[in-house]
Amino acid sequence: MPNRLDVSLKKRLTQLRESAIADYREHPLPQQLLKTLCKNVDQVLGEAWKNLDLPNGSVLIAVGGYGRGELYPYSDVDVLILLEESPDQALQAKLESLIQLFWTLGLTIGHSVRTIDECLEESANDITVQTSLLEARYITGNRKLFQLMRERYNAQMNPSAFFIAKMLETRQRHVKFGDTPYSLEPNCKESPGGLRDLQVILWTAKAAKLGHSWNQLARRGLLTPSEAQQLKKTEEAFKDIRIRLHIQTQRCEDKLLFDVQIPVAKTFDFRENGQPLDSRRASEHMMQQYYRAAHTVVQLNMILLQNMRAWLFPKPYQANKINERFNDVNGLIDIVDDDVFVNHPSALLEVFLLLSDSTDLKNMTARTLRNLWHARIHIDDKFRSDPANRRIFLQIMQSPRFVARALQHMNELGILGRYLPNFGKIVGQMQHDLFHQYTVDQHILTVVSNVHRFSLTEYAHENPLCSQLMAGFSKPWLLYIAALFHDIAKGRGGDHSILGMEDAREFCEQHGLSEEDTELVVFLVKEHLTLSQVAQKKDLSDPETIRHFADIVRDERHLMALFLLTVADIRGTNPQIWNAWKSKLMEDLFHLTLRVLGGEDISVDHELKIRQKEAQTTLRLYGLPEHAEDEFWKQLDIVYFLRHDASDIAWQTRTLYYRSNAAEPVIKCRLSPIGEGLQVTVYTLDRPDLFALICSYFARKNFSILDAKIHTTNHDYALDTFLVTKQGFEKNYRDIITLVEHELMELLRTTAPLPPPLQTRLSRKSRSFPIAPTLDLRPDASGKNFVLSVTANDRPGLLYAIALVFSRYKVNLHTAKIMTLGERIEDVFLIDSEMLQHPRIQIQFETDMIDVLRVN
Repeated sequence: MPNRLDVSLKKRLTQLRESAIADYREHPLPQQLLKTLCKNVDQVLGEAWKNLDLPNGSVLIAVGGYGRGELYPYSDVDVLILLEESPDQALQAKLESLIQLFWTLGLTIGHSVRTIDECLEESANDITVQTSLLEARYITGNRKLFQLMRERYNAQMNPSAFFIAKMLETRQRHVKFGDTPYSLEPNCKESPGGLRDLQVILWTAKAAKLGHSWNQLARRGLLTPSEAQQLKKTEEAFKDIRIRLHIQTQRCEDKLLFDVQIPVAKTFDFRENGQPLDSRRASEHMMQQYYRAAHTVVQLNMILLQNMRAWLFPKPYQANKINERFNDVNGLIDIVDDDVFVNHPSALLEVFLLLSDSTDLKNMTARTLRNLWHARIHIDDKFRSDPANRRIFLQIMQSPRFVARALQHMNELGILGRYLPNFGKIVGQMQHDLFHQYTVDQHILTVVSNVHRFSLTEYAHENPLCSQLMAGFSKPWLLYIAALFHDIAKGRGGDHSILGMEDAREFCEQHGLSEEDTELVVFLVKEHLTLSQVAQKKDLSDPETIRHFADIVRDERHLMALFLLTVADIRGTNPQIWNAWKSKLMEDLFHLTLRVLGGEDISVDHELKIRQKEAQTTLRLYGLPEHAEDEFWKQLDIVYFLRHDASDIAWQTRTLYYRSNAAEPVIKCRLSPIGEGLQVTVYTLDRPDLFALICSYFARKNFSILDAKIHTTNHDYALDTFLVTKQGFEKNYRDIITLVEHELMELLRTTAPLPPPLQTRLSRKSRSFPIAPTLDLRPDASGKNFVLSVTANDRPGLLYAIALVFSRYKVNLHTAKIMTLGERIEDVFLIDSEMLQHPRIQIQFETDMIDVLRVN
């Protein structure tokens, strides 16, 4: 049990922390709070150490962030217990009591017990340990032992090796956290452009004895005084956010998750004269400030790292002349003098043209980066209207090699937003939806990169059709321009496609594009959502759908361009949204439209004959005798043949041709032809609750239904096909085919009542961005059936919950268009029910359906 000392120390530590946090709320001074919390813990740990009567040959040392003298409200407290020699049994028992006491005080302790030799050995083998010891700070105990450890550690330090190791570690960390500062849920400590990037600079500087503060680095000439001041201000802002995040969550939380952004933002005062700055939420203001701060860190880090690399790895200055304004210095672009950008304003763009056109020039020198960044203010209306500057910018967009790299650098250095003011407005702008993973500007640049990626042979395996189309597409740079403008009007109010189209038109006219090229770019920006909407929401088996889309694109070139931009756009939205099923839908629409544009007949009769002939050819290859399929096909109507591929028709016919009147359910699974998940066919006598029963199985087994083709034969058999996947499934789907077939068979043999809906919760992201469920129920053209469209947040088991409502109202389901867009569902069902012919019951049905869709 805790003794009186333990209780007293814990109570005092709690009071001190609460007092410090209360002071911070009144006067938010981040550095003062961090130092105060650190000092409080120092006092308590020192007192606990003395009361355990530890031997003289030991010392308690703070390491890591705590060693730096900064302690966040709920951060770990990292300590090193340094000993002259390895502990005996008695000392080991005392040390265990000490650590237990630290935990009893309510501290999250990270501790190690080592001798000096052990510290140096671990430091040599582990960059994390080496970094932790770099900030070692004496708390209590044998000060001489601490000094000896510091001397031996410093003697062993190799600044150059440390720099290389930290750069490799940083690269690894950046990849882990998405390789961008502009994730919508950034980690303010670890993400690129966050606190850790600033700490890496200071660690490296300290290891090289260049200084341990921004002012000292400025005195060394690695920074200008204004840059040092800006970094201090940015670091303070990050610390402020991290402190508020800890206080709000009451834990060591460093990720700005959607559900904490709003409460954290409310602790700031985003007002002017007591009034809100604009219509945006406080969280949007906070996050835009965060992204701009991260942007600053990225910019200045480029300059600092170049300077520090030059300091640690000096090379002879070998300048090869590029032109009158720039030299090539060891593969880096260097300005000939500090006034280049003032005397030759066009050089502000020319340097990026050089970067986009050369494989030998990897980046810019620190001097060039610094002067470029400071000179960006010279990009004004006069600069933008200069024909020479417009010509250079267009040449950058036309670069066949590194256009994406050039635009990314231009954005990081604030040049792109200065040259295109409307682009500047969306830098750091959040997208409050369930699809996008990045800020608007980062999404746009990712889409440009994706389009360019289609032209690189080393990535042809990712999307062969896109690579094939890109190889034959003239003027691919028009796609880059369209990608640059497709979302540029986000957040302005109104339809961003229409507003962006006008921006694109103005840009094309100002930069001298032909009418034909301008028309293509404007078309792509205006229609950049159309192909995905048609592919994912319309019935592609309906020839009218294809003809209408063909009327929109008009010719093969427009279709190719729109297809390439659409795939690049979706893949640049959120990697989790793109999957093989979406790829198939897009490609199906592309190929069907291409046939129409080529003058091919896609009438119902023509399509029916083609698919039946292809399926018959496949059946003969399977070894089925001629006309073996006739008896089974007599039970299938035209809709079936139009809604299934020839390969699916052949597969199902091969399974069912000899048992079209089967007394038992027939379940057949195979690996999905799209390369992801399972395709499951269910064939059995139809019954009212069949769809719900099948959905209940997939819901319980955590399968997601990507597509459902529901069909009733002429002799009242259900022939239903499902495409299902399992999130996070690491095994081979082939291994579970037999199990799924068996379990579904056993389920369909039962006559037990339908199980209750699953008790599930919305995902964290869906809770942060709830969608008001919508429902639209209207008669189809025949007046006999209804088309039901629903939109809502997705959640496990939702489709089964919908199916239960269908069962209650004796709804017959004819077709289902299941579409999951991120964490949002947009499903369309073709249904009929005698009950729904009564207006009062129809209203009750819609009410029950809304209740099922509503966020819980």
